[in-house]
Amino acid sequence: MAIAVGSIVEGTVTGITNFGAFIELPDKLIGLVHISEVADAYVKDVRDYLKEKDTVKVKIIHVDEKGKIGLSIKQANPSARVNRERRPTAVSFEDKLSKFIKDSDERQIEYRKATESKRGGRGSGRY
Repeated sequence: MAIAVGSIVEGTVTGITNFGAFIELPDKLIGLVHISEVADAYVKDVRDYLKEKDTVKVKIIHVDEKGKIGLSIKQANPSARVNRERRPTAVSFEDKLSKFIKDSDERQIEYRKATESKRGGRGSGRY
């Protein structure tokens, strides 16, 4: 079986490292799934998602001139990509900042009202 970039094949996890997982493909070829291609979420440890001898679907994303095969698990599952694209858009930093400032101002106003009533209101002082 010839390996073609873009094809989806099944393979078996043969080894796990800090930077990814080695997958044995048909015809005894070995490819690497980089840690960034394991899942759509942030992956701190590949072992949280894969274990040796797991059977996984992978997409062949590149084959270099030395014969090294780059694989992706997250690109091999198109339904997950569709669901990810349908997620609502993220709130921008400016929106988060304006909400924080508004909430902060409201809390300060409430705090000032509470402390002024304890001091006797405006105009009372030490003079």
